[in-house]
Amino acid sequence: MQYSIKEVFSPKLFDALRQYSRAQFGQDALAGIIVGIVAIPLAIAFGISSGVGPTEGLVTAIIAGLLISVFGGSKVQIGGPTGAFIVIIYGIIQQFGLSGLMIATVMAGILLILMGLARFGSVIKFVPYPVIVGFTAGIALTIFSTQMNDFFGLGLTGVPANFVDKWIFYVQHFSVNWWAFAIGIFSLAICIGMPYITKRIPGSLVAIILATFVVWLLKMYAPESWGLASLQTISDLYELPHGVPAPRVPSLSLAEGETFFTTVQKLFPSAFTIAMLGAIESLLSAMVADGVIGDRHNSNTELIAQGVANVVVPFFGGIPATGAIARTMTNINNGGRTPVAGIVHAVVLLLVLLFMGQLVGMIPMSCLAAVLIMVAYSMSGWKTIRGLVKHPNRDLWVLLITFFLTVVFDLTVAIEVGILLALVLFLMRTNEQTHIRTLHKEIDPNEDTDVQSNLEHLIIPEGVEVYEIDGPYFFGIANRFDEIMMHVSGKEYPIRIIRMRKVPFVDSTAMHNLSSLIERSHKEGITIILSGVKTHVHHQLQTGGIEQLMDPDNICPNIHVALRRAEQLLQK
Repeated sequence: MQYSIKEVFSPKLFDALRQYSRAQFGQDALAGIIVGIVAIPLAIAFGISSGVGPTEGLVTAIIAGLLISVFGGSKVQIGGPTGAFIVIIYGIIQQFGLSGLMIATVMAGILLILMGLARFGSVIKFVPYPVIVGFTAGIALTIFSTQMNDFFGLGLTGVPANFVDKWIFYVQHFSVNWWAFAIGIFSLAICIGMPYITKRIPGSLVAIILATFVVWLLKMYAPESWGLASLQTISDLYELPHGVPAPRVPSLSLAEGETFFTTVQKLFPSAFTIAMLGAIESLLSAMVADGVIGDRHNSNTELIAQGVANVVVPFFGGIPATGAIARTMTNINNGGRTPVAGIVHAVVLLLVLLFMGQLVGMIPMSCLAAVLIMVAYSMSGWKTIRGLVKHPNRDLWVLLITFFLTVVFDLTVAIEVGILLALVLFLMRTNEQTHIRTLHKEIDPNEDTDVQSNLEHLIIPEGVEVYEIDGPYFFGIANRFDEIMMHVSGKEYPIRIIRMRKVPFVDSTAMHNLSSLIERSHKEGITIILSGVKTHVHHQLQTGGIEQLMDPDNICPNIHVALRRAEQLLQK
């Protein structure tokens, strides 16, 4: 099937600039500045919690945010690091180091570009909602657990990555730094209370400004006996941001003597998880944005833009990035309507990186922990989970299993198993919705759309049995139907009509079983008649060779013709 390049890659920026106005630039610039300010604490917090640092978080927000806005398929999408990646990034660094993270991120970017070129944008949208809620809630709990060290000021090093081991380690070494805990509670209270005052100014930004100012005052004027030296800030643990790092090329192998192909094999599961997570999160964010602004994003272009961002960012020390729904909504709510707002947001972050490194270094670690606890709470989706718990069903089990696997094992396993479970349940539901009826003696025209309503009940001649398949004719139903047909005597019913008027499609298993049935029936002296075959299903039967196995007159447009054909055959 041929398609133009514009169907796959058509950045919204170029469309927006054709009819751009000064008034629109004013709205976009204001929205971009506000989003840039909002993104400062989040980018720093995500970078630190991922196991890299504040500079890497800001660099990711700048470069990825710029590229996603320039090349993206959404007018208002804001890209950058997000909380969903914290868990997987931390795990990759623990197992493969920073070089492993760089290679995995580039691989994920290439996968995203290929997915966009292959027009997989619409396919990603079919990832079941319970799977998304399950692993998002699992990520939220994992993020919450990683913040305990800084929130309580435990000062622990070598904290295990595994969720269970992490909490055991916390309990064994629990010793609260009351200054850190007080600043954490103070910041958390601001984050919780700020929306009740105004929703235009994010609580996380206010919390960071006030907490940093309070800590600066205390460290400047409080006596040493108060023990404030133990209250850690970003500058105590990380090198302060001082500019965009020079690009560097990672080592192509994780260990000495290891080939690049072996490295790719090791990192592919992690890269696949990054790509899937980035695709799902960015397209969900774009879909939500579409509903608010009344637009329609190009999902394939969005995937390509996300891929380009993730290919470029690692060479500057950055981490995986995707569309960020909270920042995207902030952009929309403040008047941003074109990708120019996202570009302005990247410029604001660049100015912070270049000129405000010293101020960033004064932010207390327990304040950042409080901000991320609020991020985890927002991600948890507890209202959705509570609603599903009230009405237990299979979706709830998919959600709970995905949640459990995310927390106890890792996100890679959770996504793979969650999607597999959802597919199995979908097939089970489809199988349950497809019914096979066996009809003898007569057919009630009031129940049938292809029977003329002015006729009385249709009489089924002696020796004829009618089977009606109601629903998709795929492998589960095909095998069940095959078992039914094998237990019917050919002497009692030498003619069998298979009514397919409600069959929307057939798969390869159904085609194979149907051809086997026709061949077996021919040997036993049984005639198979197909009734009400839809045009596209008929085409499948032709291309699959089914039509060659039977008399063309035995493929009938409706049950009237099929019954007349059966009577003709009985008279021979």
